Amino acid sequence: MRPPPLRPPLGCLLTGFGSLSASRNKLVAQAAAAPHLCYLRKNMHYQTEHRGRPHSPDFRIYFKTSQGKYVSPFHDIPLVAEPEQGNDVPAKKPKNDENEVLFNMVVEVPRWSNAKMEIATKEPLNPIKQDVKKGKLRYVANIFPHKGYIWNYGALPQTWEDPNHTDAETKCCGDNDPIDVCDIGTQVCFPGQVIQVKVLGILAMIDEGEMDWKVIAINVKDPDAKNLNRLCS
Repeated sequence: MRPPPLRPPLGCLLTGFGSLSASRNKLVAQAAAAPHLCYLRKNMHYQTEHRGRPHSPDFRIYFKTSQGKYVSPFHDIPLVAEPEQGNDVPAKKPKNDENEVLFNMVVEVPRWSNAKMEIATKEPLNPIKQDVKKGKLRYVANIFPHKGYIWNYGALPQTWEDPNHTDAETKCCGDNDPIDVCDIGTQVCFPGQVIQVKVLGILAMIDEGEMDWKVIAINVKDPDAKNLNRLCS
């Protein structure tokens, strides 16, 4: 299978965030043939295919189109959100300001869950898997009164934190992963779900000496989405 072509939509994201470097428009193309089918879950005009046993090192969530073609959530899902489709018929575009840009968010970790799931950027087709550190599966601890992640956590497709670029303000390089997103909406999503979000702001985090930007956003289907436009008033 030939690698998908590189696409340059990150410029739209950079315009909205301002502080991110244009050098993060570099992407790594990967693709490979996929084996047997396990089970599918409908997800906008994408489907997810689960393989292996959850909470095990071999568990993977692959992405497919409605036509059954395997795609990469890292490279093939558009960054800028398009109108949803049903049975290949375009649906109405979500109501939003004409100047407002909506982005696709690939949900890796659902709200209130503990397993640290992430896009496998170094594997063919970039499935979602559970992160492993020092040979052990990673989980997030509960912080009373909350359980696990208090928000849906995921990534912006077709973005990348360049490990060779030093941020001018923090003097740190990127973490070699897609840009992270926290959806502060009330809906509890599922791993592999692709939602449309409105960006409210961005936080510059440093994790073990690496830049780890966190985009704060809200699902456009959330009842509060129309009332929230930025982090600070």
